[in-house]
Amino acid sequence: MTNKPEMILRPGERLDDLQLKGYEIIQDSKRFCFGVDAVLLSDFVKVKSGECVLDLGTGTGIIPILLEAKTRGEHFTGLEIQEESADMARRSVAHNQLQGKIEIVTGDIKEAAQIFKPTSFDVITTNPPYMLNQHGLKNAGDARTIARHEVMCTLDDILRESAKLLEQSKGRFYMIHKPFRLAEIMTKMCRYRIEPKRIQFVHPYIDKEPTMVLIEGMQGGKSRVTVEPPIVMYKR
Repeated sequence: MTNKPEMILRPGERLDDLQLKGYEIIQDSKRFCFGVDAVLLSDFVKVKSGECVLDLGTGTGIIPILLEAKTRGEHFTGLEIQEESADMARRSVAHNQLQGKIEIVTGDIKEAAQIFKPTSFDVITTNPPYMLNQHGLKNAGDARTIARHEVMCTLDDILRESAKLLEQSKGRFYMIHKPFRLAEIMTKMCRYRIEPKRIQFVHPYIDKEPTMVLIEGMQGGKSRVTVEPPIVMYKR
C-alpha cells in the first residue's frame, strides 16, 4: 500500500508490518499484543462476498484487519471495551485507509445486542479470554489480565449476545479457545442454539497434545460436526 497517512505513535507504541497487502498495526508491548491464535482464527473463518462480520473483544483490531485482507466480506466491525485498545485499533484502521470497510466500537460484550441491531451480522468471530476469572488472577484491571481472564465477560456472555446478533438463517460463529474447556464450550453453544459444525485442533508438535482448538458454529444448524485434520505448528 502506498501514500498512507502520517501516523503519530504514542509513547511505548510501535508499528508492526502484517506482511499482508502492506497493512500495518499499532501495538504496545506493555499491553496485550496479538499472537498466532489471531492469525489461526483469521485463516479458519469463512466470510462470503457481501457478508457483514462482528469481532467481539477485538483488542487492537487485528482480526477485522486480517479478515478484510483475506476475504471478500462487505464490512467488518470490532467491539472492544478498553478505550485505549479501541483507540489504537481506530488509528490502525485509519493508517491502512480502511475506514470504509472497518468500524471500531467501544462497548461491553455483555451489552452487544443493545449496541447493535439484532440479527444484523452474518458472521461473528472472537478470540476470547481463555482462563476462568479466578484462575491465576493477579491484577483484574491490567490490560493483559483482561485479555487472558474472564474478568470483563464470560463464555456465556459471548454466546448469549452472539445468538441475538447472528442472522437467524445460517449465521456463523467462529472462536479459538483452549481444548481443556471444549466440553463446556460445546454444551453452552448448543444451549444458545449455536450448533457446533466444524472443529480443528492446533498442536505445537505432531506428538504433543493440542494447545488450541478452532470452532465453527451455525445459528440454528442441524446436529453434525466435522473434525478437520489438525494443524501442527512446528517440526522437530
